[in-house]
Parts: sequence; C-alpha cells; structure tokens
Amino acid sequence: MPTIDLKPSAESCWELWQAVRAKRPLVHCITNFVSMDIMANVLLAAGCSPAMAHSLDEVEAFVGISSALLVNMGTLSPEWVAAKKLAARRAVELGKPWVLDPVGCGATPVRTASCLQLLDCRPTVVRGNASEILALAGAAGSGVRGVDSTAASRDALEAAKQLAVAHKCIVAVSGEVDYVTDGTAVVGVRNGHELLTLITAAGCSLTALIAAFVTAAPQQPLLATAHALAVFGLAAEEGLRLAPRPGPGSLRVALLDMLHLMDQATVKAGARIEVMA
Repeated sequence: MPTIDLKPSAESCWELWQAVRAKRPLVHCITNFVSMDIMANVLLAAGCSPAMAHSLDEVEAFVGISSALLVNMGTLSPEWVAAKKLAARRAVELGKPWVLDPVGCGATPVRTASCLQLLDCRPTVVRGNASEILALAGAAGSGVRGVDSTAASRDALEAAKQLAVAHKCIVAVSGEVDYVTDGTAVVGVRNGHELLTLITAAGCSLTALIAAFVTAAPQQPLLATAHALAVFGLAAEEGLRLAPRPGPGSLRVALLDMLHLMDQATVKAGARIEVMA
C-alpha cells in the first residue's frame, strides 16, 4: 500500500478511510466482556476485520497474524493482565501498532497499577476519557466514577501532553472536543454526540477503530487517530439525524449503519478536524 501523506482535513478523512477499507486490517482486540459485540460490529461496519482472543496460550500467535492490537483494560484478572502484557510486547517486537484503552484507570489501585504496567509496554496510541488520562498521567488520583469521565477533555490536555512525551506515544482525550497530541502538536476533533455516552462500550469500539486507522498510516499515528475520531463521531451525528427515534438504542444501530453507508460527500462536508497547536 502506498504511503499516505495525511493532512488534518475532511478530505484526508475520506482518503484514509478508503485506505483502511482497501487494507481490511485484522484488529486483534483483547477487550472487556461488555464491549466485544459492539467493538466487533463497529470494525466490520467500517470495513475492517475483528479478532477477539484473550487466552494466554494464543495471544502471541494472534498478534503475529493481525495488523494491529487493541488492549482494553475493562476486564481484569491476573491471567488477562498477563495476556495483555504478552500481546503488547509481541506487537512491539514485530513492529505492529498497538493501542491502549485504560478503562477506569484511577478507580482502584489494582486497575491503575495494571494500566501503568501496560503503558510501560510502549503503546503507539493511548485513548481515554479525561479522568482516565489524568489518572494515568499521575495528575490526579480520583475523579473516576465507574468508567465515566467526571472531567472535561480540555482539563486533561496538559496531562496528555506530559504522558505523550514521557512515553513517546500519541495520547487522545475523548470528550465534547477530542484532543490528540504527541506532546507538542495538538489536533482537535469536533465530531460526535453526547448520546454516545449512553451506549455501553461506544468508547471502547472507537479505540479499536483507531487501531485500524493507524495501520493505514503507521508513520502518522497522530493524524490517523484524529481521523478515526472524526469518522466515528460523524457517523454518530449522521446516524442520529436519520434515526427513527433520537435515543441511545436507535443511535447504536444507526452508528453501525452509517459506518457502513456513509459516503464521500458526507465525510468531506461533515468531518471537523483542526490543528490547535
């Protein structure tokens, strides 16, 4: 596949998404029980292939045949944590992108310690809500209610920058405005809808989509992440606009439909990405 020179624009959104569809990346997802269904369906609707495998005995093999790895910290047990670390290290060894979703980081000491252990495994991208990023960065040790963010995304931007510099990764903070940073540059994405917060594991499935997008632009993970955020958010906006009822149940179905059906004109007219720093 030819190298894609991404720009922070709606036009690049469509170009990259079509590259993802052409590549049809296999995304190996080690994720929580709640998110498996919607995550797999989001990837399929967006033109990707999901693999849900968390057994300690086979994660390395799945990493070997996959295009990217997604590690979601929602379901924890000693064996799952060990499998996540094993898979992450194998992805780094093979030069494959992997994305960390630190679900609920800061909620309990065990969860926070496990997230930090995975952070030490050199993720390509970290994506979380503001409270998770603040906790992971060590900027705050509280403020997490379950896996809901109790802080605004803007509140976590400086912590995200510090995290990105310290761990040489891209950090994305989801919220009313999504921020993506490498520690210096900041790209903002203004797509999405607040009703996504009422769909269990919507954020988890977004993180898997980021992993897929990075496979198509591995040299530009910051912009690939921003483009995935824009496509997902725009699909939610358009899906809700066309849904028979403006509720979370209709949005869940409509989100999948729009990820499958959304056309070039809609993406180019609706994706809102901007360089902020």
